[in-house]
Amino acid sequence: MDGFQEQLWVLLLGGLLGLELIGKVPPTLHTPLMSGANAISGITMLAALTLITRAGDNTLLLILGSLALGFALFNVVGGFLVTDRMLTMFRSGRKRSGGGR
Repeated sequence: MDGFQEQLWVLLLGGLLGLELIGKVPPTLHTPLMSGANAISGITMLAALTLITRAGDNTLLLILGSLALGFALFNVVGGFLVTDRMLTMFRSGRKRSGGGR
């Protein structure tokens, strides 16, 4: 088995394991989990931008860096939208009683 096939197996098994683990996360932990994923995606965005700026004339690196940047940006924006939606759900369920808020 060559290195590329091994990497594909690791990607496949990691994806399946990730789906199984995320499916078992209780709803109360989704917001902290999403903020952690946003932080990791922010680091991925910085790495992708660094790759793109240093790729030079290498088309493959430009394509891979652009794909990584796009997927990380999609994850960050989606994470913020989901987090905002969940926080709105918690806010609208409470009655405001006096106070400064």
